[in-house]
Amino acid sequence: MAASGRIVWVSGPAVRADGMSDAKMYETVTVGESKLVGEVIRLTGDVAFIQVYESTSGLRPGEPVEGTGSPLSVLLGPGIIGQLYDGIQRPLRELSKASGSFIGRGIVTSPVDMSKKYHFVPSVSAGDQVEAGGIIGSVKETDLIDHPIMLPPDHPGGKISGIVQEGDYTLEDEVAQVEGAEPVRMCHRWPVRKPRPYRERYDPTVPLLTGQRVIDTFFPIAKGGTGSIPGAFGTGKTVTLHQIAKWADSQVVVYIGCGERGNEMTEVLVEFPHLKDPRSGKPLMDRTVLVANTSNMPVAAREASIYTGVTIAEYYRDMGKDVVLVADSTSRWAEALREMSGRLEEMPAEEGYPSYLASRLAEFYERAGRVRARGGPDRDGSVTLVGAVSPSGGDFTEPVTTHTMRFIKTFWALDAKLAYSRHYPSINWMSSYSGYLDDIAQWWGKNVGGDWLDLRSRAYGVLQREDTLKEIVRLLGPDALPDEEKLILEVARMVKIGLLQQNSFDDVDTYCSPEKQYRLLQLLVGFYEKGLQALREGAKLSDVRELPVVPALLKARMDVKDDEMPKLEGLASQMEEQFRGMAGTGVSK
Repeated sequence: MAASGRIVWVSGPAVRADGMSDAKMYETVTVGESKLVGEVIRLTGDVAFIQVYESTSGLRPGEPVEGTGSPLSVLLGPGIIGQLYDGIQRPLRELSKASGSFIGRGIVTSPVDMSKKYHFVPSVSAGDQVEAGGIIGSVKETDLIDHPIMLPPDHPGGKISGIVQEGDYTLEDEVAQVEGAEPVRMCHRWPVRKPRPYRERYDPTVPLLTGQRVIDTFFPIAKGGTGSIPGAFGTGKTVTLHQIAKWADSQVVVYIGCGERGNEMTEVLVEFPHLKDPRSGKPLMDRTVLVANTSNMPVAAREASIYTGVTIAEYYRDMGKDVVLVADSTSRWAEALREMSGRLEEMPAEEGYPSYLASRLAEFYERAGRVRARGGPDRDGSVTLVGAVSPSGGDFTEPVTTHTMRFIKTFWALDAKLAYSRHYPSINWMSSYSGYLDDIAQWWGKNVGGDWLDLRSRAYGVLQREDTLKEIVRLLGPDALPDEEKLILEVARMVKIGLLQQNSFDDVDTYCSPEKQYRLLQLLVGFYEKGLQALREGAKLSDVRELPVVPALLKARMDVKDDEMPKLEGLASQMEEQFRGMAGTGVSK
């Protein structure tokens, strides 16, 4: 029996209703005469506290509240890719058609086009045994996405008693019958707060390649891993997230704009439909889902948008696809939690955030992973979660950043000083870290270069040593250092310019293949070692600095394309020759 009650109190997005003794926690309800969408978040006797996902302007005590009997769920099926949703999976394009530029309240629309026909190709026959999560056929969703039709994860499974022939069907058509179970359609609903089950979870041993050198080479993330990009205003969070979304080697991208400024989200909405997928040349939207809940949209829907996005990501993971979910930003999501907590008069914890902030962040990040999906045939998929954090004034000791660091393994700390000096991506190499380095080193060693981890360690050692030497230089000046340590300062500068910096607007430099990253790393580490040897043999530091190969090494990232590796081999030969020439001129003893 569905709950039915009356509003007794309204405070912003929070509503209290009595007569709700039949309501359940996290049940979806309709609120008021306008039938606004809400969710029960606390029950006390027959009084329900509801967070409303639409504007509550004009609501008054006495209006009805009706339960739906089901939790907040998303509709999963063909047609999701390329859509632009709000926080509760309402398609914004359809809402704008129904109510114009300003979204009206209480509008009910289907998340996907239920009348559109898809060409269904069955992969099982009558009499076959199927289990929950098993694939029974497939449709072509976009030019880039083949969409397997799966039994829902909570389906009892059994013997196929009937299946339609290959042909065109809508999402409401029955495509299969399983003995003793409901007819199977091409779509199903799934509660957003309930993680989708899987058969087996794998260790994170495969890197998610993003084409961004500072990420892939120095602070890598694994497929199915978790990462965070904290940074103050103007440090380049959004552009970095765009680069990851565009270039990461995944089949599906879910981009959640959670509480960000409207103009920033507009940039995504305008830019993404015109971007080309780098690998196929097709529109990037053919493998992207956008969930937009900007700062001027209902605050409670921010909280739901994170769960809506990750549930969609898990659905495509279960098909055997690698999915990258980008959340910009979890700070705004935490602020929505704080506002609702304040409205409910809960005891605040640090900086006013609710005491359950850490557990909610953990719930979100724990839904990442590379897994073996349920049902047949065998397939592996992954969900990689990358959340931006926007700490006020770049203070990484505030609660959202510190709690996030407990649950993620890759931390890309953006630095305002680097951003203001036009060093992009402004990821600070001394504050950032990756917990996946040892896990994925075997992949790099096997597929790119056997000494990758050693080269990376030596280059990073130069950067660490330079950070220490900077303090001495500030106090005593550069002349106080011996030549070998001055060489460290010079090589660190070359690593920053030639490897860590990357121009996302340059056609060549916007993406860097693993092979090119490895060769650039090899060249710079080689320069350091040969320079060190030359100094020990009596060469002058000024001669090492003035070698003609130095400018070429710094510009190689933009001058050499990914398919022009022989040019880098040529640079290595030039460098070898010039160091030999330096020894042959009598400069060295």
